[in-house]
Amino acid sequence: MTDAAGPDKVFRNALANQEILLPRCDDCGAYHFFPRVVCPWCHGTAISWQRASGRGRVHTTTTVRRKPERGGDYNLCMVELEEGVRMMSRVENIAPDDVVIDMEVKAFVGEAEGEPAVLFRPAEE
Repeated sequence: MTDAAGPDKVFRNALANQEILLPRCDDCGAYHFFPRVVCPWCHGTAISWQRASGRGRVHTTTTVRRKPERGGDYNLCMVELEEGVRMMSRVENIAPDDVVIDMEVKAFVGEAEGEPAVLFRPAEE
């Protein structure tokens, strides 16, 4: 799937349809994220879109502290997906301080700041 308006639009349109698609280079086979028109590994320009498995592990995490009237604490993490790409996001349905490095997570399309976004939940849910 390609789009003349750019790879970010393809990614965002997929999220709006509750799908998580990742760009994959047809030349070298590597996935990459964030979406772009040139493979960062081999500089190929033949990019296709593949449905992400959604399975991943927390690579790094931190708890962002906020006053309760501003929404309370939340976690911010970098998740490495099974496909080898890393995404910055958050893990839902768990206390922010309970998110740990190497924790298995599963992606879903949720909402952040009124827009569809890739979020994660603990895999054992």
